[in-house]
Amino acid sequence: MRSLAPIILFVYNRPDETRRTLDALRKNDLAEQSELIIFSDAPKNSNEVSRVNDVRTLISNISGFKQVTIIEQRYNKGLANSIINGVNEIIKAQNKVIVLEDDLITSRLFLTYMNNCLDFYEENKTIWSISGFTPNLAIPPDYKHDIYLTMRACSWGWATWKDRWINIDWNINNYHQVSQKKYRSKINRCGNDMRWMLSDQKKGYINSWAVRWCYNQLIKEMYTVYPTSSFICNIGMIGEGTHGSFRKEYVTNNINESIPHIENITEDERVVMSFAKCYDMKMYNYVGVILKRIGLYKKVKLIIKSMIYR
Repeated sequence: MRSLAPIILFVYNRPDETRRTLDALRKNDLAEQSELIIFSDAPKNSNEVSRVNDVRTLISNISGFKQVTIIEQRYNKGLANSIINGVNEIIKAQNKVIVLEDDLITSRLFLTYMNNCLDFYEENKTIWSISGFTPNLAIPPDYKHDIYLTMRACSWGWATWKDRWINIDWNINNYHQVSQKKYRSKINRCGNDMRWMLSDQKKGYINSWAVRWCYNQLIKEMYTVYPTSSFICNIGMIGEGTHGSFRKEYVTNNINESIPHIENITEDERVVMSFAKCYDMKMYNYVGVILKRIGLYKKVKLIIKSMIYR
């Protein structure tokens, strides 16, 4: 009998987004055969209590899955620690996991695609993870595959195996290598924003599990499998993402409703260059870096959000 990967869902204080995420996930073809584990973070202050409670009420009566386990944290961990500790806890007893956050709408074939890839690439130790999302990059007309490879992971609906996850250096102790030319070019190869985010992480301006996850992959020169058409639509990008919310590359208008052909492929340099352009820093990204370093990023983000939703 086929062994499906458990789904880990991280939720916090967004009941509307969480409901939409669960509704889409429940419609997946493999949902009734899959175990769902939900980590609910605790409120970080009194202002968040009501919305966290709304989310916990929402998730308390979930159906449509083989088994549902809900883990409610007593103290606020924050997203980075929630994901690192949560995946650590589950992957101890599991060989593979599929991970989602509370603002990701999935195609009904998302779980099928992820499990197919997990099974197919499990013994291929050059594969670091599987991504359900793809940015809107320009695929060459003569590219004949349904998937592609890059040396950069994605945090918007992903999967991996125990033997990849347990070898991550979350402290990025070899960060000094970034200053060396050969490593700098390697890290920038899939988007020059990575070096800036690593610097901000090391200096404490941000706390990102995903940046450290990507860094470990880049240093090890391993690959993430991406679909050429996205199985994920992010509905929580406004002001929330590392790159901001105004880049058309991250907006998914249609999600994939067909099963891609899974095969062994090699990296295509043209695709990698197109992929990197989606993550290369724009002027407003550099402004965001400066705002983070002087402590004004969150205030400016709130002002922009209020202007958008006025």
